[in-house]
Amino acid sequence: MAVLTEKALIQIRRDLHAMPELALKEVRTSAYLEKVVAGFNQQYLQVRHIDELPTALLVRVAGSHPKRTLGYRTDIDALPVSEKTGLPFASKNPGVMHACGHDIHMTVALGVLSYFSEHQPSDNMIFFFQPAEESENGGKLAYELGVFEGQWRPDEFYGLHDNPDLPAGAIGARMGTLFAGTTEVNIDLTGQGGHAAYPQDANDMVVAAAQLIGQVQTIISRSIDPIEGGVITLGKMEAGTIRNVIAGHAHIEGTIRGLTQVMIKKIDQRLKDVGDGIARSFNCDVKVALNQGGYLPVENNPALTKRFITYMKSNPDVEFVETKPAMTGEDFGYLLSKIPGTMFWLGVDDDSQLHSATLNPKESSIEKGINAITGFLESRMSE
Repeated sequence: MAVLTEKALIQIRRDLHAMPELALKEVRTSAYLEKVVAGFNQQYLQVRHIDELPTALLVRVAGSHPKRTLGYRTDIDALPVSEKTGLPFASKNPGVMHACGHDIHMTVALGVLSYFSEHQPSDNMIFFFQPAEESENGGKLAYELGVFEGQWRPDEFYGLHDNPDLPAGAIGARMGTLFAGTTEVNIDLTGQGGHAAYPQDANDMVVAAAQLIGQVQTIISRSIDPIEGGVITLGKMEAGTIRNVIAGHAHIEGTIRGLTQVMIKKIDQRLKDVGDGIARSFNCDVKVALNQGGYLPVENNPALTKRFITYMKSNPDVEFVETKPAMTGEDFGYLLSKIPGTMFWLGVDDDSQLHSATLNPKESSIEKGINAITGFLESRMSE
């Protein structure tokens, strides 16, 4: 179904892979995407830029007999990872790499768009080439700027993430949550420093922090339904200056992950409760700062996801895999909290994992993904 040939798609992927850029700095990437889109049949297309989010690109496809507007989103940013693949088209931007496979995401999106530029869809379509997925929550930024209003508001939103653990070109999906939501945790404990020989005249924040860390471990094990699950990881702690001085301050950083927003809010509250308890117990000041931003759980819409899975299972050309939820984060969850839709996996069959310096997705997944997605969207429009 792809209008762009497989050879052209692979070249696009390699071009994009060689020019990775970090969140909100995707200047060359955005220009390249627009250049490719400019080569498509423009009869049904309308391109839009956002002054306040200059690396974002939106393309509207006018439907012939629209009953709805279908949205398709791809992320365009890369990660601060030094590539170690040894590929001839490896990153030319030192210290930056498409280690999450967004080059595959973009190429698939361009393939789907190229198809509908030649085969006018019956419904309207919005393609959102989104900056800043890895950080800075670009989906939330775009939504809060009022981008998705009027003729630019999808009734349904779809998007994919590549998966090295699935066969190349396979489609993976599940009812419910695909990705966890994530919250950044910053905790500051402030007491009174002093001489190690006179603990009675000080208020030791190393001891207070140790107690807090121990109590935090009970939140998941004793406050959260084990069937639902959640994660708190406190990955960094700083306190003290020298061995014989009692620390008057400690700083802790970590992350919370949960499969539903309700679960995340519950974990958030329990963490605050623990902080309040430590403050009272140790007569110190404990500040718990939580920042979720746009990284909400990717909670797939039940009706739309059921329709998506039914189509993929019934298509003999699609290898469908029902997947488990993942504790990794994705800011498409924010858009799905505002607009119903579905996120799914595209298998890329690689021994290296996402965010790895050696990630090298199978390029044979690209055309298979495009065909599966265009087939589903056309099926959806026929209803």
